[in-house]
Amino acid sequence: IIIPSDVTKIGSCAFEGCRCLETIEIPNSVTEIRDCVFRDCSSLQSIRIPNNVTEIRECVFCGCTSLKTIEIPNNVTEIGRKAFEGCSSLRSIEIPNSVIEIREWAFRGCSSLHTIEIPNSVTEIGKWVFHNCSSLQSIVVPDSVTEIGRSVFDNCSSLRSIEIPNSVIEIRE
Repeated sequence: IIIPSDVTKIGSCAFEGCRCLETIEIPNSVTEIRDCVFRDCSSLQSIRIPNNVTEIRECVFCGCTSLKTIEIPNNVTEIGRKAFEGCSSLRSIEIPNSVIEIREWAFRGCSSLHTIEIPNSVTEIGKWVFHNCSSLQSIVVPDSVTEIGRSVFDNCSSLRSIEIPNSVIEIRE
């Protein structure tokens, strides 16, 4: 699918459940990708988010089980709830320095996720963010983080090391 260059927004659930969708070209004119746009597009393998998008919304890539690579631009400030939940083929992800918050369940069930770098710009990691990331082996929480949500690393069965800085004042139950 090639989205025309005059499109500025992609509405909620626009391509939800398009199980045969493998690739999509999104033009830089797009400034907003709403909730659940690519939810359950189980054949989608890679995507480049346009530079003008500032937020990865709720459930945008939830259930994209074939998604292996994603490019997140430097303008994104928030990774929304369940944004990548169930992206079981995603092996690594680079979060740009512009991201301040990683919301609840953002990477839950990303069972192939081995590595993730959390930048120093992040101040809060929401609850259940890495739940069932069974291949995640190590993680370094940056000094900028003050709060870690409940059950963040629940069922991360391969996790061998976690570095939590003194800046964290609360790890929720």
